[in-house]
This record gives sequence, structure tokens and C-alpha cells, in this order.
Amino acid sequence: MTAWIGGLSYLLGLMGYTGSLRRLGVSPYLRWITAMLLQILILYGFAMLGQLRLGIYLITGVGIGLWVLWQILGLFHRGSLPFEGLHLFDFWMVALGWAMADVLGHSPLVHYDNFSHWAVMVKFMVFTGHLPGTGDQLISFTSYPPATALFITQFVTWTGFSEGAMLVAQFGLIWAAAYAVFAVLRDRTRALTAMILCLTIAGSFVFNIAIRLNNLLVDYVLPILAVAALAGIFAYHTRPWLLCGHVAVFVAALLLVKNSATFFVVVIAGYFLVTLLKTGRTGWSVPGNLLRAVGTLALGSLPFLIWQWHVHTTFPVSKHEISAQAYHQQLAEEGTTGLLKIARKFGEQLLNPQSLSTQGILLINGLLIGTWLALRLIKGRRNGLLKTAIGVDLMFGLYDVSLLGMYGLSMPYAEAILLDGFERYRGSVVILGLFIGAMVLVRELDAAFYEQNFEKRDSRSFATIMSKNAYQLSTLVAGFFAITMMYSEITGTNFTNRMAHNTLPLQLRRCSQPWTRLNHRKVLVVDPHAVDVNDYYAGYAARYYYFTDKAVCQEDFMVTPAVFKQTVQAYDYVVIPEFHRTFTVLTQKVYHQHVITGLYRVTPQRLIREH
Repeated sequence: MTAWIGGLSYLLGLMGYTGSLRRLGVSPYLRWITAMLLQILILYGFAMLGQLRLGIYLITGVGIGLWVLWQILGLFHRGSLPFEGLHLFDFWMVALGWAMADVLGHSPLVHYDNFSHWAVMVKFMVFTGHLPGTGDQLISFTSYPPATALFITQFVTWTGFSEGAMLVAQFGLIWAAAYAVFAVLRDRTRALTAMILCLTIAGSFVFNIAIRLNNLLVDYVLPILAVAALAGIFAYHTRPWLLCGHVAVFVAALLLVKNSATFFVVVIAGYFLVTLLKTGRTGWSVPGNLLRAVGTLALGSLPFLIWQWHVHTTFPVSKHEISAQAYHQQLAEEGTTGLLKIARKFGEQLLNPQSLSTQGILLINGLLIGTWLALRLIKGRRNGLLKTAIGVDLMFGLYDVSLLGMYGLSMPYAEAILLDGFERYRGSVVILGLFIGAMVLVRELDAAFYEQNFEKRDSRSFATIMSKNAYQLSTLVAGFFAITMMYSEITGTNFTNRMAHNTLPLQLRRCSQPWTRLNHRKVLVVDPHAVDVNDYYAGYAARYYYFTDKAVCQEDFMVTPAVFKQTVQAYDYVVIPEFHRTFTVLTQKVYHQHVITGLYRVTPQRLIREH
């Protein structure tokens, strides 16, 4: 019950901001994601001032106050907003979004990177109430910006901390950004164009298959926020001040999601600048437009520059920080030969027809060029789909160059030569390209319809009965696959959850309750799987679960009883998530106890089971 009350409080606070933004001219399809990003930026300011918890309560409290204000004014018919109506895509978003959120609410965290940073960062901020500092050794990747972690922290502060709640929060951010794509529709009553965008949303998750939605990684968050930013630029192209404010908010938020967001910001900045220069209605001169573009992007970059200053002044050494010195050192260590090997392996993977990202690029090009050709031959109509395909391909090429640079300059050679995370990283730009293509596609299709007067469009507004049948069939096909592919993502997530039953994080959950007080207790994880120990997966999972920076893992216990006792006595707790034969035998010899699994407190005479 407490979680539902807290969730309702958060929702009312969010609705207070969305209502205010609507009255300021924000699109109804962009209001949710814009409100979320504004709250992130305000909360970021509080966090940098060391007042994270105050910020959470104050931001939501102000939102609830705004919601109450608009309700009271509505009773007196003041400040009311026009009803936008309900459309087919609204029902699709609500029904399938709710189904996905329900699955995520019961999902565990399993992926490695959840425990190396994303989940542990949220847990740290929820239970300490501040950003990590110099003495907080629990957080390893201190240079990672905190945007999504701040958003999730705010949500779970109200609903209660759990892995499911964290996943629901991030999905809410993703779903709100995905809803923004409907702002580009010319006629939102047309089922075909709406279903094409729904199909695009569902289909985009195919390229997120490496991590799915039941993880807190941001590889899908980055492109979907960029998509919402591009949709907003299009929607506000005749309202320059709203346009500039929109770009500043999205650029600031994107840069605070992850350092690698820079590429997506460049794409947004390019479209923003072109839009300013092409839109004659603004009445601005070219120098004036350039000046406003520079000012907007500088304002959007300011929070990230403050974060970089914070990292450099707070932490003497930080993993994955942006540093020319670090790049120079990496280049000196690997040498030209190592870089050439990485480049050769990278090129082979780009040309690999089995690569999912490569297949996605071919699919996008095929759809855009094929539709361009069909409209030219059948309708005899010029359209921008070919230019879009060329532009998207140029974007893919630039991203591949930047990705190769990351492997060569930012990643250890042992990981880089294996192209670690290639499909995950490249899938992000494929998702962005897919949405860009779809948004242009639905605009061109709508412009090619026989009846261009929206008020006259009905079941008779077709050139021929054949074109009407083709429209209806295409709508049914697009709708069927939009539902089917989203349902596939839901069932796929359920399947991965079931398959994760015997993974280490769930084994730890069965051993004991998670710890929520930050501590420095020494915890030994006894793991029979050497691979989990060698790649630090077990250690990161234990650090997250037991909320300590002193958790270590060990697989090899082929030692004498005396050495075994000395080893165990060096720790405060021992956790055995899975039966380890050697450890069990030695425990029998040294402590005269038969232990199999569980969490045990270490005393000089025995191991005491904790419940």
C-alpha cells in the first residue's frame, strides 16, 4: 500500500509539471519526457549542492502543488487545455506499456554492468542521500554522469527500493521518450502512419536484444532520448524560443546520461542548426540564428562541464573519464600494431552479414530506398526518402569511426581486440537511424495520400477501391506486427527472467536479505565458478547486494586446514551462494560444521548462520 501511495504522489507531481509545460506551449506528445528531463536537471542541481533528498521531496512537492492549482483553476474554467483526443496509438502505448511495466516490476537484475555501476549507483544515492565522494570506494566508475540514476532514485524514493521498481522507472523514461515520435504525424487519425510508428517502437527493441529492457544500462536510453529531441525540433520549428529551450534541455540531459552521448548531441545540434537556418518565419538573420544556436548548445553543455569539473576535482583517478592524457597513454601502451589489429577486426565485423546491426542498416536502407522508388514510379511524386537514406548512412559511418576510436583509445587491448559490446554499442545508432527513417517515412506517406484535406478524410477518400484495400491491408499488417513484436519483447523478457533462476544474483537473494546500510564489512563470496571470480562479476554482485566495498570472491580453496582457517578468519562474513565441495569439506575439518549454502558470520570458533 505504501508503494502505491508513493507512486501516486510521484505521478501527481509529474502531472503538475506536464500540465504547466502544456500551458507554456509544449507538445502533448513531448510533455512527459520534457517534464522528466527537467526534473532530472533540477535534481542534478540539488545533488551537486549536497541536497539530494531535499531536492527529491521539494521537486515532487512543487509538482503536486502545481497539479492542485490546475485542478482548482479548472473548476472555475480558467487555464483549461484543449483535449487532444484519443488515438489508436494511445491505446497501443498504454496497453502494451502497462504489460511491459508489469513484467519489469517482477524482473531481477542479472547483467554484469548493473552491478559494476548502474544499479549500485542508484542504491548508493537512495540510502546515503548524496553523490559519491572521494571516500566512497563502492562506486568504481565515478566519471559516469548521474542522470538516469537520479531519475530512478527519485522514483524509488517514493515507491520503495527494489530491482523491479528501478526497471519500471527506467522503462517509464524510455516509454515517455518513445511517445514523442507521434509529434511528427501530420494526421494522427490515420491508422496506417500511427501503426508504422508503433511498429518502429516495437521493432527497435530487436536491436536492443543484447541487454533487453530488464537492465539499467543506457544503450537504449541514449538513442530514444535523441529521437525525442529530433521530434521536438521538428514540432517546434516555427517557435524559435520554445525550440531553443527544448534543445537546451535535451542536450543537457543527454550529456548527463553517459559520456558517449556526445555523438547523439552532435546529430541533434546539426538538425537544430539546419532547422534554424531553413525556417524563414523566425525573422532572424543568419548571424543571429548562429549566435542563438551557439548559445543554446553552450547552455545545454554547461551541466556536463560542471560534472567534468566535479570529477576532476573530486577524484584523483576515475575510470573512463574524458582525458587527452589518458588517450595518449593508451596509445603509447598499445602502439600502432595493436591499433591496426583492432581496426582489422572491426572492419571484418562491419562486413559480417551475420551481424545484427549490419542487418539493421541494410533493412533501413532497403525500406527507405524501396519506398522512395515506389513513390516515384507509382505516384510520380518527388520525396525526401533517398536523401534521408544517404544522411542516415553518413551518420552510421561517422558513428563507426567514433566507435573504432573508442576501442582503440579508451578500452584495454584485451577487451578491444574481442570487440567487447560491439552489437550493444552499434545497436544504439541503428535504433536512432530506424526512428529517423520511420519519422520521415510517415510524413512522406501522408503527403502521398489521395486526400490532403484532413477534414475530408474518411472511408471514401481514396483514389480507387484498390488503393483503399491496400491501405486497409497495410494497416492491418503494420498493426499485427506492432502488437506481435511488442508481445515478443514481453515474453522474451519473461523467458530471460526464468532462465536467470540459478544465476549468482538470485542465489545471493536466496541466501539472505540484501543489506541497505553502507558498510565496510569484509565479505567473502565462495563461488565454484572460476569465470565469475576472474571477471569480477561475483565481486561486483556481492558489493551491490551487501552494500560494502570490502566484498571479494574466491573459487580456489585447495589449501591446508590451517591456511583455510587463516583465510576465513580474515573476513567478517562468508556467503556461499552455491555448493562448493572443497569449502564444505574444509569447514567440516576446521569448524566441525556441515555448511552447504547461506550467509555466515565468522567467529573464532565457528560460522554462525545469518537469516
